[in-house]
Amino acid sequence: MDHLIGLGGTPAFWVAVVVTLFAGFVKGAVGFAMPLIMISAFSSFLPPEQALAGLILPTVVTNISQAFRQGPRAAWESAVKYRRFLIATLVFIVISAQFVEVIPQAAFLFLLGVPITLFALAQLTGRKLALRLEHRERAEWVMGVIGGLYGGISGVWGPPLIVYLLSIGAEKLETVRVQGVVFLLGAVVLLGAHLQTGVMAGPNLWFSAAMVVPAVLGQVIGLRVQDRLDQVRFRRWTQALLVLTGANLVWRALML
Repeated sequence: MDHLIGLGGTPAFWVAVVVTLFAGFVKGAVGFAMPLIMISAFSSFLPPEQALAGLILPTVVTNISQAFRQGPRAAWESAVKYRRFLIATLVFIVISAQFVEVIPQAAFLFLLGVPITLFALAQLTGRKLALRLEHRERAEWVMGVIGGLYGGISGVWGPPLIVYLLSIGAEKLETVRVQGVVFLLGAVVLLGAHLQTGVMAGPNLWFSAAMVVPAVLGQVIGLRVQDRLDQVRFRRWTQALLVLTGANLVWRALML
């Protein structure tokens, strides 16, 4: 199953579509977790490179509306305010992306699964992930570096950002917008980096493009039902799913 798009119409392709539709729905409803869900599920039946490629274009497209929901000016102000995190994340996405094809699959799955599981478990149990930030500027650089290192390899750099925003007490509206800005810019840089590495080429590129449609559709549905849902309860179910998917990645890493 090296080239999923080459098997167009196979059950595996439609499984990927369903996963992406659900991930887009979660994205629309709670503002994050789409790449986490996609990479966790894709990694169970795709090679790491194709699993990563599949989420890149959907991440770019779905974050455009999230980043610019309050207008270009608000998005720009958020980018300036969090410029240290952005710079560190973007630079280290480019650096770590160069190693995506040389990292053993077991290490890839383990390094991705452990932080996802711990993050989701902490959220699910109601623990506050806020850090004591005595030096906010330094913390912003450090968290950005961590996010970039994971982002270039796995396409996921959300958890460090979320932890940082919780730590500084960012308001909900700002939190969602900043996530959109960081995720969008990071995804654009990730796309450029993997156009260079060859990960986003041939069947992988077409696969990623095909996943844009269910991602956007899911996001639209999520946005429409967001006000009708108990946000806290839905987030807890999402976190429970992330625990299961992260644990699955760790288990598969240990079995390799």
